Amino acid sequence: MRIAWTAVALAAVAAGCAGNSRNFGSDLAFLKRHTPVIVLSDPNGQAQVAVCPALQGRVMTSTTEGLWGPSFGWINYDLIASRKSRPHINAYGGEDRLWLGPEGGQFSIFFAPGVPFDLEHWFTPAAVDTESFPVMLRTQDRVRFRKRISLANASGTKFDLEIVRDVRLLAESDAWKQLALPAVRGVRMVAYESENRLVNMGSEAWTKEKGLLSLWILGMFNPSPATVVVVPYKAGPEAELGPVVNDAYFGKVPADRLAIQERAIYFKGDG
Repeated sequence: MRIAWTAVALAAVAAGCAGNSRNFGSDLAFLKRHTPVIVLSDPNGQAQVAVCPALQGRVMTSTTEGLWGPSFGWINYDLIASRKSRPHINAYGGEDRLWLGPEGGQFSIFFAPGVPFDLEHWFTPAAVDTESFPVMLRTQDRVRFRKRISLANASGTKFDLEIVRDVRLLAESDAWKQLALPAVRGVRMVAYESENRLVNMGSEAWTKEKGLLSLWILGMFNPSPATVVVVPYKAGPEAELGPVVNDAYFGKVPADRLAIQERAIYFKGDG
């Protein structure tokens, strides 16, 4: 039985939002010394995205102005340079990285059956932590990965699955259209999209009674005092669509850091 779940993430970054003193070229050179890198680029070489197949096909960083432009992604230089793996999780960084859940509870894929639910026994599955994603297709502005994975949750349910991940660099005109905004003159933009499909490749259906998997995207960007994260959302009744945002995930976010407006959420990215 093949059932696919898809998560799509869109990132658009305007120049001048990051406080990183390194530029895209220096970050790219650093990454290439330690891991293979695929660079997606627009025709004039200004908007560029660095994707690392050995790090689960994550977008590590991007820029609006070529090699000498700002580098927007947060990169854990010390961990990558060490070439060592940590036992529980390897936080390499990156603007767009795939993640699987649940992390806790009886259906967690981060705990083995029968162990206590504490940090000592919590381990990130290697498939989304240290293993590479094979490249299936590559063009100037797109790369596709496909990865077969076997997992088990804390209740003993086994999952045989496939992840198909597409990362695409978007033309500015397409990005403005997806944001439902008119183009703003003078704004330098890099925009890309990742589409991630999780497919049940096993012979049995996944059920709530035995545990399900979640698929989501994490993004880590360089902070600065002026950085603001803008998250557009679909307006509608909360009874039908649920809350606009869960702002109590790691503790309640203060009102001066998070503002929910009619069409978008604004969040301070000052680190």
